[in-house]
Amino acid sequence: MSTFDNETTDRPIGLTAPSGIDRAAHHRLDEAWLAAAWSHPTTRVFVVSGGQVLIDDTADGGTAIVMTPAFEAPVTETHRYFLGRDEKGVSYFALQKDSLPGRMDQSARPAGLREAGLLLGPRDAGLMAHAVALENWQRLHRFCSRCGERTVIAAAGHIRRCQACGAEHYPRTDPAVIMLVTDDQDRALLGRQVHWPEGRFSTLAGFVEPGESIEQSVAREVFEEAGITVGEVEYLASQPWPFPSSLMLGFMARATTFDINVDGEEIEEARWFSREDLTAAFESGEVMPPFGISIAARLIELWYGKPLPRPRSTV
Repeated sequence: MSTFDNETTDRPIGLTAPSGIDRAAHHRLDEAWLAAAWSHPTTRVFVVSGGQVLIDDTADGGTAIVMTPAFEAPVTETHRYFLGRDEKGVSYFALQKDSLPGRMDQSARPAGLREAGLLLGPRDAGLMAHAVALENWQRLHRFCSRCGERTVIAAAGHIRRCQACGAEHYPRTDPAVIMLVTDDQDRALLGRQVHWPEGRFSTLAGFVEPGESIEQSVAREVFEEAGITVGEVEYLASQPWPFPSSLMLGFMARATTFDINVDGEEIEEARWFSREDLTAAFESGEVMPPFGISIAARLIELWYGKPLPRPRSTV
């Protein structure tokens, strides 16, 4: 497998840059500490609703989550999630609500993680990813999977407890593999999912199955989706992907067969691209690159040798 040494190597993957936030998990069960942290004047709070938060432009030309002191935050008795503390001791909480609060400031706007993750700094992007993941889990896991009774929130949003049978339930993370496959001519295999618009190509990906290693999952998914067998598999990096609860595990894989046979169910079309092929396809508009926040874009860039053009659509 080749070693990458180009202008894309040191660029961070979206949602993975150090956030400067200590999650301080040891405080989640300390109700007295949480109450003190909530009432502290430096504490900052933001609302998450349906995977969105309010973001706003900052004086220095950046973008940040709209946060307030705790005493200005909307009231909620249970859906209050402790996200951690920064190096200055500032605590951060997210509130899950049915809707985002209205804003007098016309520049503030709602945004999901796909949009906001490209705009926010590492601290706010990390806080948002944490909050969105918790909100997704909380909304989908309100009942006990053991006995069916309603559960209650505990550990500052990181546990749900069943008061009927005593079971504890924790936020789930589904491991998924995402891989750029190359052949003996150093061409890259890119595919288009059936529900994507014409011209949208990206890396292959899929979920890890029970009892399966991640390397086995890479080989299985590539063969199922494109009919290609792979040999050497190299892990590169991971990315939290709370849409709603995945952890993307990124790989480079080397093909040992080269005839494409797509499954037609997940992948409608797949093609081998040389760097020259891909450049020409980008320039003509025949191919649209994957969305910039995704690890897929970074995997392709590592092979391509330079940043991909910005996509014309966020679909």
